[in-house]
Amino acid sequence: MAPVSSSNLIVSFGEMLIDFVPTVSGVSLAEAPGFLKAPGGAPANVAIAVSRLGGKAAFVGKLGDDEFGHMLAGILKENGVSADGVNFDKGARTALAFVTLRADGEREFMFYRNPSADMLLNPDELNLDLIRSVSVCVFFLFFVWIVMESRGEHA
Repeated sequence: MAPVSSSNLIVSFGEMLIDFVPTVSGVSLAEAPGFLKAPGGAPANVAIAVSRLGGKAAFVGKLGDDEFGHMLAGILKENGVSADGVNFDKGARTALAFVTLRADGEREFMFYRNPSADMLLNPDELNLDLIRSVSVCVFFLFFVWIVMESRGEHA
């Protein structure tokens, strides 16, 4: 994908992962008979929503250098989101989350990170040209905490 023009660019920073959702609704994770994979992660969802609404969007984050990571980067591109800020980690896998909405209306999550690639993005891996060109940045607290921890800072 060609670099995104800086005019009205919105950049979303954070996680992109694979959500596994039950094949039936209203059950706990343990009760689910099976799961379907779906792209997930609030920051990536925001970038895709901006693009689908006609805006210019980019995503900054880290994925595993694995099949899921490359699938997710492809989904960004298919949805018109610049992946110029995406890094791949050869030593860590793409994050997985099992997600359900129980019958009582409560959401239930189970994450698989050991740590996952999204937790390992370092400041020196950031595409600074992309970041300098933004009009609006969308940060998610977990990502900001990761960057601060990597610098030895504490929130």
